[in-house]
Amino acid sequence: MPRDSHKTSPAAGVLDPKVLDRLAGLSLVARQVVEGFMAGHHRSPHRGSSIEFAQHRPYVQGDELRHVDWKVFAKSDRLVVKEFIEETNLACHLLLDASESMAFGSLAWTKLDYARWCAAALAHLLLASRDMAGLVVFDDQARRVLPPAGGAAQRKGILDALTETKPSGPTAIGAVLQGTAGRLARRGIVAIFSDFLDDVDSITKGLRLLVHGGHEPILFRILDPLEVSFDLERLVRLEGMEDTGSRKIDPNALRAAYLEELAEHRAELAHQARALSIDLIEIESADPLDQVLSAYLAKRAGRAHGGKRSQ
Repeated sequence: MPRDSHKTSPAAGVLDPKVLDRLAGLSLVARQVVEGFMAGHHRSPHRGSSIEFAQHRPYVQGDELRHVDWKVFAKSDRLVVKEFIEETNLACHLLLDASESMAFGSLAWTKLDYARWCAAALAHLLLASRDMAGLVVFDDQARRVLPPAGGAAQRKGILDALTETKPSGPTAIGAVLQGTAGRLARRGIVAIFSDFLDDVDSITKGLRLLVHGGHEPILFRILDPLEVSFDLERLVRLEGMEDTGSRKIDPNALRAAYLEELAEHRAELAHQARALSIDLIEIESADPLDQVLSAYLAKRAGRAHGGKRSQ
């Protein structure tokens, strides 16, 4: 990466005021998603006493009389019990890649800054909707873990952890996902914020384990605009973000090969995500955060209302 692009962001806090102001408009969309599709998608498999009727079954001795359907008894002289589907609060695990590759930024902020803005925004929206959010900060291993919980204390804990996070360590997303899959005690959505610059086969293995474990991964791939365009004209010193050394190069000699390799990596990750029915959101760190999140949340809400997702 260009040496002068590794900079300290003046907006290095979790969310700057301008971003927070724009995110205020997300609350309605987020509430529709959380209270509708996302909460309903994570129903408890056992029967309970909630608002959604499931079925009748014959009364057996020991059943509570308050569950008897007396209307059915009046019509058919049969004692049957009403069963309901018990819905549980959504648990969302936020996984933040804080490896050294996330320190790159050609703008006034880095990829890590943008990623933690995204994570903070989703945590805020989830907790405001009385759902649960947890956080895992990782590089080549889980560096900090906050189990899912709700409430103001959890919000403060997540925001403090995001603010304190510094980029360090090599990237090993696939290995982290594989290890994390077996340690998430509560099933839920797993939102991963990363540049995903790692071996796609290893990443896919981790995603497959999450899916088989009953989780729903969502991939937020965050790249810097300069990484996408490689719009460099003169000799530049590239510095490895993960202790790989540095050297001067002519960008014109590398542009075609670099762009081809990046395109292949993006296409392969997208292919594997589709194969596992996983949402992949491609983001450039220059994109307005509120527009990115509102577009995605609205898409989920529309998909749910359209009955395109099985529950």
